[in-house]
Amino acid sequence: MATPVIVREKRLQGRKILLGVTGGIAAYKAALLVRLLKRSGAEVQVLMTEDAQRFITPLTLGTLSEREVLTDIFPENEQGSWTKHITLGRWADLFVIAPATAQTIARLAHGFSDSMLTVTALAARCPVLVCPAMDHDMFIHPAVQRNLGLLEELGYQLMQPEHGELASGLTGEGRMPEPEQILARIDQDLGTSENTGNDAAPTPSSKPLSGKHVLVTAGPTREPLDPVRIFTNPSTGTMGFALARAAVRLGADVTLVSGPSMLETPEGVSRVDVQTAAQMHAAVHEHADADVVIMAAAVADYTPSKKSESKLKKNGDRLTLELEPTVDILASLGKQKRDGQLLIGFALETDNGAASARSKLQRKRLDWIALNHANEPGAGFGPGTNRITLISKDGDEISLPTQSKEALALTMLQHIFVASEV
Repeated sequence: MATPVIVREKRLQGRKILLGVTGGIAAYKAALLVRLLKRSGAEVQVLMTEDAQRFITPLTLGTLSEREVLTDIFPENEQGSWTKHITLGRWADLFVIAPATAQTIARLAHGFSDSMLTVTALAARCPVLVCPAMDHDMFIHPAVQRNLGLLEELGYQLMQPEHGELASGLTGEGRMPEPEQILARIDQDLGTSENTGNDAAPTPSSKPLSGKHVLVTAGPTREPLDPVRIFTNPSTGTMGFALARAAVRLGADVTLVSGPSMLETPEGVSRVDVQTAAQMHAAVHEHADADVVIMAAAVADYTPSKKSESKLKKNGDRLTLELEPTVDILASLGKQKRDGQLLIGFALETDNGAASARSKLQRKRLDWIALNHANEPGAGFGPGTNRITLISKDGDEISLPTQSKEALALTMLQHIFVASEV
């Protein structure tokens, strides 16, 4: 069993929490979670699926939360209730689904809206934290793992289940974390937790970036060879977009300069779309007076020296291309960095990662660099997760574990802004 944490009175005072409870044996733990949240000062609105009511009654959770538990999309005893999911989605600071069964995870991953819980998740403007709970063999099934991956790609946050004794009598991964541990994660996600170890996010003020302008770059760049061919890389922009969202949550005025990406513009973010490294350089320097610059884009290092105006034809002969370096955006920012400005870069490496990252940090006059590895499972391009090591110009080194890019972005910024006293 996880070590309980001490609940600090009124730590979540004024915070609004949606708690979704689904039909798994761990639903009984929702009662204690509601009590802990209320004791911490939070307002709690419980949503239950029909199957969840087989394990714990709405009366129990309604009594503890001091609010009527919502189970139907169209409650009969409240006027205007058919839009309740919309108002709840705007009301909450965080939507926690605990336990989240395989059934609910599948419905969330594929956008179903057939219960009060799932329709509210679709309407929610706040972060959604999903806590899977099921038997080990179900949890490791490829279909469930694929759906969890889809959730991360959609921006949901995941709290990994624990390894332990399960309701089936078996032992393995799939046990829902204890309510105390979920409360600690809620504290962290809402920026109220204290630093309890190397991997815990430090505690900034609730909006440490209020009044600050943050510039974030994201995605790949495309360097044209001819009208139909380009040089690019597999970046999706997920990490940069997550950082932009996290900066907004911390109170910043955010400008996002993005290479080609299919991702939706985060709410509250001003977006500038570019294609090439040269275009990104120009767009970045239009906002180079930002208080914080986070260069998360995967900018091409080289571009064709000559770009054909017409399609190059295949004639059976070898084709020799001449490439020239693109402008070094990060180095140009470092050269003109003003006092008080914070400059953060990324280093995606395949070998000699730490040495390469430190060299880049020094050469380009960065304050921090985030190192990750392209060939490490769960990190780099593509997956909804990432693992990074933060290195500061003062030599500090902080290893952040593999987690969703959404959660990692917030944790990373909290570490940097507390350490840098931004």
